[in-house]
Parts: sequence; structure tokens; C-alpha cells
Amino acid sequence: MRNANVESLLVSLIGKARTDALFATLNAPSILADFEFGRVTRAELAQAMNMALFEGLLERSQNGRTYTEEAIAAGGSVYFDHGALRTVRWDENGALPPGEAAFTRILRPLGFRLNGRYPLDRLGMTGRAYAHEDCPDEISQFFVSELHPERFSETFQQAVSRVVGTSKDPLTPTAVGQLWELERDGTLPLESAQALLPVIVGAFARQHDVPSEADYELLLAESAEMAWIATEGNAFNHATDRVEDVLALSDAEKAKGRPMKPEVERSRSGRVFQTAYRADTVRREFRGKDGEIVTRDVPGSFYEFITRHREYDTAGRRWKLDLRFDAGNAQGIFKMTANAK
Repeated sequence: MRNANVESLLVSLIGKARTDALFATLNAPSILADFEFGRVTRAELAQAMNMALFEGLLERSQNGRTYTEEAIAAGGSVYFDHGALRTVRWDENGALPPGEAAFTRILRPLGFRLNGRYPLDRLGMTGRAYAHEDCPDEISQFFVSELHPERFSETFQQAVSRVVGTSKDPLTPTAVGQLWELERDGTLPLESAQALLPVIVGAFARQHDVPSEADYELLLAESAEMAWIATEGNAFNHATDRVEDVLALSDAEKAKGRPMKPEVERSRSGRVFQTAYRADTVRREFRGKDGEIVTRDVPGSFYEFITRHREYDTAGRRWKLDLRFDAGNAQGIFKMTANAK
């Protein structure tokens, strides 16, 4: 049975046909089987937001869209494990709060809690995972990374300031108040949630102006990740399907000629396995040296796959799914946006 609140939220945002397609594609968290129509819980709003963000990722990733369409045509579905986004922890960030603070102010009221910190030192970044407190196994997690410009050259830092210094804050005063109410009460009236949803979905986008091509080149010389942020901002970097056997899936997708990562990443625990397509190529605008608009092909978003095995919880004396991430895995996956192919 569909959750009527989630359905109403999505229909108001993207229409019935696209909503029907999403319900036919993605897993339905069991916690959403029980609902009171007209009163939206934080879990329901979180699920609606995740579903809309997943659809947005497919719009930017032809490889992900093709995989998903084939899975549905074969009678399968997608188990949305997590979405990832990149931020910049920098004071000169325009009106946007620096780093992950721009998103924790959204995620926490929706019920997400910190579920691990991962140093990504080779990339000059830090990653943090956020799992949903009410249903961590079934509601998609967020992997939010922060880039640290102070770890790079002064020239790089100046380029960062020029690029992100024009950032706008997507949250309206009304949205801030609605998030506060949601954090306090755990629910919102349907009308309020319908008004809030497009605002928070819109936060996962580029908030700064078109970057100059010269600044893009400066950033690219030291950090492919910061160059990616310059063109894509805080859009979903990737979305991830949780599958039974990522090793077999990797072999099958390679056999189809898909642009897969050469090797599957394995966590140190031996319980988490990840691979991905290479980033899709997208065409983006830049300001040229004389102020004219120029375009070029750059890496966009991509689609990832993950297999999670269970671990034994000695305190709870039960088996549970390992929902953690691995810094080595993450840094390997991040390379998928280094070069678009």
C-alpha cells in the first residue's frame, strides 16, 4: 500500500505520472505503512525528499537512467541505499552556511542523525554519514562531504572564494520556521509540508553564479572534487542501489560495455562492497576571459552500487545490516568524477 502523505507530497511537486513511476521504482520503507493522512511525519517528508532527489539524479545520469529502466523492465526495483553530496567548508561562502551546516539544518529536523565520520585526507575532505533515526535500514542515508580549501594553495583558495562567494541561501524564512516546527513536533500539516518540499529539494543544487573558466582551471589543477563543485554545486553527486551481489553485477555491467569502475571497492571490515559507473558527461556554461559565456563538457553525476553484509551486534545479541561506510571505499568511488567518459 502506498503512503498517501508521501504520494500527495510528490504529486504536488512533480505530478502524478512521475510519482507513479517513482513508487514503481524505489523500495517502500516499512515504517511508512502506518500513516495519518494530512499529518506528515518527519520520516514521510524525508522519504518524499529522497524520492524526488533520486529522480533528479536520473535526469542527470543517462547511465543510471538506463540501468534503472532495465531493472524495472525485468521486474525488479531499486533499493535506494544512500545519496551523496559535496560541500565546501569555507567562510567566504556567500549567504550559504559553510560546509555540511547548509544541510544538517535540513537533515536533522527530518530525523537524520550522524552515523559516522570518515577522513578523506587524500582528497582534502571529510565525509559524514547521516542515517534516519526512525528507520535507518530502509530510508536512504546521506553521505555529506566537506572540502577544506585551507589544505590547498593560496591561489586555489582565492579561486574558491570567487566561485562560492556568490552563493545564495535557498532556505526562505518560512522554510526555516517549518523545519523548526518539524524538529519540535516531528510532524507538519500536509499543506505546510507541501510548501516546504520544493524548497528543501531545491537546496540540493548549485547556489553560486556561473564560474569563470579560468577559476575552473585553477581548481581542477589541484582538486577534481572542487572543480566538480564549481559546476554542479550541492547536487547529488551520486545515488546508490543496494544490491545482493555487487561483484556479479559489476561483471554483468562490464559485459554490456557499460563504463564501470575497473575494480570493486572492499571495506576493511569485509562487509561493504561498492562500485559505480563513471560520471556522465554534461555540458556546462562558464564565463570566458572577456565575460562571454562559453561551454565545455565536464564530469556530472553518476550511479553507484553497494552490497552490505550483516554484522553481529554483541550488545543487542542479534544480526544487523552494516550501515557504515569506509574512507578507502569512498575515496575510490570519488574518482568516478575525475574524468567523464
